[in-house]
Amino acid sequence: MKQKMNLKSGMFNGLPAYACALLLLAAGLVLSVLYAVTVGSAELSVGEVYRVILYELFRWGDPEQLGSGAVHDIVWLIRLPRVVLAVLVGMGLSVVGAVMQAIVKNPLADPYVLGISSGASLGATLTLLLGAGLFGAAGVGLGAFIGALAAAFSVIAIAGIGGRITSVKLILAGVALSSLCSAFSNLIVYVADDPSRFMTVQFWLMGSLAGAQWSGNFRIMCVVLPCTLFFISQARILNLMLMGDDTAVTLGTDLQPYRRVYLVIASLMVGFVVHVSGVIGFVGLIIPHMTRKLADNDYRKLLPFCFLGGSVLMVWADLAARLVNQPYETPVGLITSVLGVPVFLWMIRKEKNR
Repeated sequence: MKQKMNLKSGMFNGLPAYACALLLLAAGLVLSVLYAVTVGSAELSVGEVYRVILYELFRWGDPEQLGSGAVHDIVWLIRLPRVVLAVLVGMGLSVVGAVMQAIVKNPLADPYVLGISSGASLGATLTLLLGAGLFGAAGVGLGAFIGALAAAFSVIAIAGIGGRITSVKLILAGVALSSLCSAFSNLIVYVADDPSRFMTVQFWLMGSLAGAQWSGNFRIMCVVLPCTLFFISQARILNLMLMGDDTAVTLGTDLQPYRRVYLVIASLMVGFVVHVSGVIGFVGLIIPHMTRKLADNDYRKLLPFCFLGGSVLMVWADLAARLVNQPYETPVGLITSVLGVPVFLWMIRKEKNR
């Protein structure tokens, strides 16, 4: 029986077109993860890789052969945590990008473009310098969250000076704040005169998933997943933000309290993502833009597309970072920037014409 697509009703064999697209995207994510974990500098067969994973997940196989050794460590302690971290980072950045675009009612908004990622990087660097590492990784994550939150409110405040917030004012404020945060981060390294701290700041500025560990992945998962589910539950309010404050007031909803809460939660997500992966740009810009037509600009559909699409993009971007310059590794932030800058410039031109 032939499957037919009814373009007018958007149905595919009785299923909505967006539901079919979601299923395809979910299948793409699964296949991407399954492939990415088999690729690396060490030449391992597919059978070796999946025997280790099946042993760790279900205890299938010989513990003496699969529970330890070089193959076990490469697969279970290096490759798989890195792929899982790519999924979580892509999910977090793309969802935050979509939410930020609703908050400021601007399709050019993104944690990287608005300087929020750089603010998180500065906060984490300050935390290390001032000794808040006493609280462990959670202390650095808290510093990154505070930096991201301060940057988010600062950009919106600066862009609002002298009247209505516009795309150009948001971009200029974000670029200025990002440069300022990067300058302060470099100043901190210069004053500290510590080569190890210099490497740490470079890690945050360029972005990398090489330091992925199961413990760090668990912390990020405990932040990204609940926050993503929260934003999905807030799809109606996010849709109202796109319609504007005047329309929302006529419907009996004051959007200002929601904006503050959403900014805090979005900054929390960005802070913890930057803490483990560094500054990775344009993911929150590319994915919402690519999926808006599929979702009809409805956040009930858009956010699921975003967290799946962002995860797929980050898995492949990290794969490219590992393979493009073997045996050396290319910072994944450079890969996403190469992809994101043309999209960003095209969107600026589109907004200007509009």
